[in-house]
Amino acid sequence: MKVAEINRELDIARDAGPLRDIIIPPCPELLAELQLEVSQGDPDPGVIACIAGSDVAMAASLIRISNSSFYARSQPVRTVVESVAMLGVGATVSVLTGFLARNAIRVNSPLLAHFWESSTRRSLAMAYIARQLYDVDADVAQTCGLFCHVGIPVMLQGLKGYSGTLAEAMARQDRTFTETENAAHRTDHAVVGALVAKTWRLPAVISIAVRLHHDFTALRDDAIPIEVRNLVAIAAIAEHLVGKHEGVQEQREWERHGDECLAFLQVGAAEVDAWVDALYPAFESVLVN
Repeated sequence: MKVAEINRELDIARDAGPLRDIIIPPCPELLAELQLEVSQGDPDPGVIACIAGSDVAMAASLIRISNSSFYARSQPVRTVVESVAMLGVGATVSVLTGFLARNAIRVNSPLLAHFWESSTRRSLAMAYIARQLYDVDADVAQTCGLFCHVGIPVMLQGLKGYSGTLAEAMARQDRTFTETENAAHRTDHAVVGALVAKTWRLPAVISIAVRLHHDFTALRDDAIPIEVRNLVAIAAIAEHLVGKHEGVQEQREWERHGDECLAFLQVGAAEVDAWVDALYPAFESVLVN
């Protein structure tokens, strides 16, 4: 699907399709403020720090994450200003976006008991992989990782019978997760997640990548921007790494398309094995409040 076609599909699904009655959570006010500052082109770290510090819980989360093993700093940070200076504006905005998303999209199902932990691990893995490659924005990859599966809790809250579909999709091995969703609801979490990203005015590359993160034909479509195709391949590898860490049974998608994703990024199996070890401390340190 071309980018224009995807945007048109999302608009139709929202206005007249199977998602016309679903409630997309509004963009958090603080996230809108962050996006406004970032859109200036030369965002002021002081303004970013001020926004981050306006919510005590968000500030505490930022400082805790800044001091996690993922960033491996020799000296701990103690204030929001120090956190922004250490992480940089892009990474700070990614971290704050994750905090705000968790608070805006509540997960109250035993089927999704560790949803945000897994999402955070995926985002960390995508950022890490992006840093190992050329011309891939690690901050964009990190935010994309948070939103890949955000459509699942939104569908759980807004679509009748989705809890049963979710349990079935998690259990079946004869077809993919999205195939099970579409069979029951004529849509899937990739579409809904893309709608959330678009509604929240995240960068267009993120909403398109979320929409396509289960569609590996995109890797072979030169009409899809290379930035999007990179994110699709990185997301698949990150999902594989998180699954290995969490002891999840290997998914059919990785068995069918893993080699294609590695080849697209020109990454070897030995590198992926090294990433498993490199990411272990970061994965273990994930604690979502």
